[in-house]
Amino acid sequence: MSKRLIYYDTETTGVRSETDRIIEIAAYDPVQEREFEMLINPGVPIPKEASAIHGISDEMVAEAANFAEVGSQFIAFCEGDVALVAHNNDNFDRHFLVNECKRHEIELPDFDMVDSLKWARKYRPDLPRHSLQYLRQIYGFEENNAHRALDDVRILYQVFSAMIDDLSAEKVLELLSVQGEADVMPFGKYQGKPLADVPKSYLKWLKNEGAFDKPENASLKTALEKLGSL
Repeated sequence: MSKRLIYYDTETTGVRSETDRIIEIAAYDPVQEREFEMLINPGVPIPKEASAIHGISDEMVAEAANFAEVGSQFIAFCEGDVALVAHNNDNFDRHFLVNECKRHEIELPDFDMVDSLKWARKYRPDLPRHSLQYLRQIYGFEENNAHRALDDVRILYQVFSAMIDDLSAEKVLELLSVQGEADVMPFGKYQGKPLADVPKSYLKWLKNEGAFDKPENASLKTALEKLGSL
């Protein structure tokens, strides 16, 4: 049985995971059709510039539980054979989660994690931007309450599901681990397919359209030439 993808997001008091705090965490498990959303009292004032982004104020978290309680509930929500997905996970959410767990002496399971921003940059190099809201527009999903955790999670689920199509969680993790020269099709109707399995007629069409003249597709062009597909 394939791993379940659980989509999650955090809102914080700032951008430095070593000193700033998580003030909201949300998650969505599409397989079990469950949602998780909780505000967190960080024990420190929320800067006005942070509140201006996500709309969460000191008053809103005054009666909320601290991370010691909420973090444990979040981990329990993510039980089973799962992989956690967040947009910019590797540079943001993961670090906040790890540091908060250390701060409150919570054992964080060794979750497999997927950074949907890295996926978008790797497999949609044709796009000029890869923010979650830009991807939402590109894939035609309705506007949401951006920068509140559960709303962002719902959009992330829609966008990432569209990007990976029918790929399993295991295949997504495998493809993200591949470094260097391309060995799978990074975009288009054959995205995620081994290069050797992509019809030459399709590759010829891409070549005629100038896709392989783009700098970001240089490694793809080299790999296809080695296969004799171009």
